[in-house]
Amino acid sequence: MTRIAVIGAGISGVSTAYALLRQGYDVTILERQRYAAMETSFANGGQLSASNAEVWNHWSTVLKGVKWMLKRDAPLLMNPSPTWHKYSWLAEFVSNIAKYRENTVATTRLAISARQHVFDTANHEGIQFDHVTRGILHIYWDKPGFDHAAKVNGMLTEGGLDRRPVTSQEIASIEPALHGKFYGGFFTPSDSTGDIHKYTTGLARACEKLGANFEYDAVVNHIARGKRFRLSYRAHSRFGEPVERVLEADGIVVCAGAASRELAAMLGDRLNIYPVKGYSITVHLDDEQAQSAAPWVSLLDDRAKIVTSRLGADRLRVAGTAEFNGHNRDIRDDRIRPLVNWTRELFPSVNTNRVVPWAGLRPMMPNMMPRVGKGRAPGVFYNTGHGHLGWTLSAATSAVLAEVVAESMPVTSRHAA
Repeated sequence: MTRIAVIGAGISGVSTAYALLRQGYDVTILERQRYAAMETSFANGGQLSASNAEVWNHWSTVLKGVKWMLKRDAPLLMNPSPTWHKYSWLAEFVSNIAKYRENTVATTRLAISARQHVFDTANHEGIQFDHVTRGILHIYWDKPGFDHAAKVNGMLTEGGLDRRPVTSQEIASIEPALHGKFYGGFFTPSDSTGDIHKYTTGLARACEKLGANFEYDAVVNHIARGKRFRLSYRAHSRFGEPVERVLEADGIVVCAGAASRELAAMLGDRLNIYPVKGYSITVHLDDEQAQSAAPWVSLLDDRAKIVTSRLGADRLRVAGTAEFNGHNRDIRDDRIRPLVNWTRELFPSVNTNRVVPWAGLRPMMPNMMPRVGKGRAPGVFYNTGHGHLGWTLSAATSAVLAEVVAESMPVTSRHAA
């Protein structure tokens, strides 16, 4: 049978593996962590949000980045230290401003198509992931913010999204727990939220039932091409010592998030992914008062660049910010504190004495569009670079990628050595 090696067991890698298994491929997943979904798919904002499909390639983003460069708690923080990778990425980012509208509409359509894939898969495989279907509410504090959102809304509705403006009075009725004097908002009833880690680990178990082989603690350090691909990777023996192993495969799909750039270079491709750090806190709602005071409707505060998701009765996820600081995974107090303060301000009766902080690296392409499709060499494929919409888009991009693989190298009955 045709063997495909999928590199990465986050949401895009596991979704890709599942789609390929359903096509009949023999799939092995190589993951450098000990378990699935332990990096960017561990504790993100939790939104399945077509309403957040606006790409960032806009002059206002550039101006905010410059304005906030020396403000350590800014929603968008740029480390000014020069690196070729960072500034080449930024140059390409600016060059894609001309495609801002086109890419926003395309991302909206892709996000809408992904929804049913997620829902059908969770249903079919019995995956429980604290799914909440109460929509997503975008809130705006002033007229300029609302007016920009109205322009964005035109692009989102052009992409097929049902999203409507709401007044400050309607905001209060949609989410009564929310405190603040807002100018207005936009509500998308068809968007939803859930726990990405629960979903991805549940999908990984479904892949195992379909015959997938997961190799964890597996760091790919070399890829050679002969009649087949030979992937050399460092793993651990049953006694814990590092060992070198080799996997032979007919094809490779790179789904390795921020590490995809280095893997693509091994395969002869240029993949200009930059790791943009995001932060989250998980607020544990340990008593009835906190549970009743926390929101159930998912929120996006555009001014603060903060989102919320209710994860069952006793957890609230609050996430946001973007930090351009290379492959730095440090969890900084000055980046976490604004999330806590925002929660206290908008939900004053929520107790924040038990908060779990987290940071992850979003894999972003300069045009804010995922890289899905063939590489330069035959048998090489990519499903990566989803940026801030990894969970929202992965189910759709994985279905697309599986079709591309099937067209390029149909399943054969030949047994993989």
